Amino acid sequence: MTEFPERLKELAAKTKGFMPEPEGLALFDHTLKVGKKVSGPIVEIGSYCGLSALYLGEAARILERPFITIDHHRGSEEMLPPSEFFDPELLDPSTGRFDSLATLRRTLELADLEDFVTVMVGESTLISGLVKAPIAALFIDGGHGSLATWNDFNYWSDKIDQDGLLMIHDVFSDLKDGGRPPFEIYTYAIHMGDFIEIAQVGSLRVLKRTPRL
Repeated sequence: MTEFPERLKELAAKTKGFMPEPEGLALFDHTLKVGKKVSGPIVEIGSYCGLSALYLGEAARILERPFITIDHHRGSEEMLPPSEFFDPELLDPSTGRFDSLATLRRTLELADLEDFVTVMVGESTLISGLVKAPIAALFIDGGHGSLATWNDFNYWSDKIDQDGLLMIHDVFSDLKDGGRPPFEIYTYAIHMGDFIEIAQVGSLRVLKRTPRL
C-alpha cells in the first residue's frame, strides 16, 4: 500500500484548513484506488489554502492523472466576518479583501506539487462549462451554504465516470455538529440511486458512481 509521505504530513499539520489528518489520508487512499478504466481528471471544489490539495495532489502525482482545484478565493459565507472561522491573516493588506490564492500557491510550492495541480480561479458553476466529462473523482468542499453546495453538486456530479468517486466533506447528520447542505447532497445522491457509499471517515463521505442505465 502506498503511504502518504511524512514530509507532506508535516506540511499538512502546518497548513490552514479544516480537515483532520484521518480524513485527508482517506482522500489520498481512496483516490489512489481509482481504476484505470475510470476516465478523466480529479476535481476539487474548494481549494482554500491547499490542505486537501496536498492529499489529492499527491495521489494525482502518483497516478499521473490531472488534478484540478477550483475556488474563487474570496471566501465562502462561513469564512467571512463575523464567522468564527474568519482568519484575518487572509486579508489582502492592499485591498482589505479576503484572498486565499497566494496561500494556496505557497502550499503547493512547499509540497513540490505545482507541476501536478491545475489551479482554476472562479465560480465552480462557470468553470464547469470549461471542464468536459467524464471526470474520475470529485471532492466537494466549497461553500457550505445551500445554494453553493447544491450548485457544486448539480453542475459537477453528472460528469463523474462510472465507478468514479464522489467525495463530500463536512457531512453531519446532526445539525448541531455542522451545516445541513453537505448532508443533503450526500443523502440525495444515494437516494436517487446514482451512487453507493463505500466509506465514512469523520465527516468525509466517499461514494462510487453506479453503472448508468
